[in-house]
Amino acid sequence: MPIGHISIGSNIKKEKNIPSCLIALEKELGTLKTSSTYETEPVGFTGANFFNLIAVFNSELPVKTIGKTLKRIEKEHGRVHGGNKFEARTLDLDLILYGNLILSEGRLQIPRNEITRYAFVLEPLAEISPNLRHPETNIEYAELWENFDKSDLKQHKIDTPS
Repeated sequence: MPIGHISIGSNIKKEKNIPSCLIALEKELGTLKTSSTYETEPVGFTGANFFNLIAVFNSELPVKTIGKTLKRIEKEHGRVHGGNKFEARTLDLDLILYGNLILSEGRLQIPRNEITRYAFVLEPLAEISPNLRHPETNIEYAELWENFDKSDLKQHKIDTPS
């Protein structure tokens, strides 16, 4: 059964939207394991800080079904698509890994390139799945995080909001 990893982020009503989306995800995908939550300064725009984390699940669902489920949960949480890539959002859910799947079909890209580009994705991923290997580079996420340029790191682990 493939193991999926979802990157979760919010900077609008994040104290409400993150716990609510985790409940919705569990209802759709079953039991989740989550990383710590990280408070992160926005990338590419000025705005409120984000909460970011990774949720891990097991599923036999087709990857496109999972993608549609994530978009529906975003919409249910007030997310409006079609704006700028870098902007405030109620909820951002991205399927970043699904087993060893390598896929690029339009907006559906697995593994997501954000894994190696952004600390807000890689740090919680390395925390929750340190020994898992990137399907393209075959490098463990702990090693990718260890070698990540942290000179301008603008995030820190926080206590999970209740």
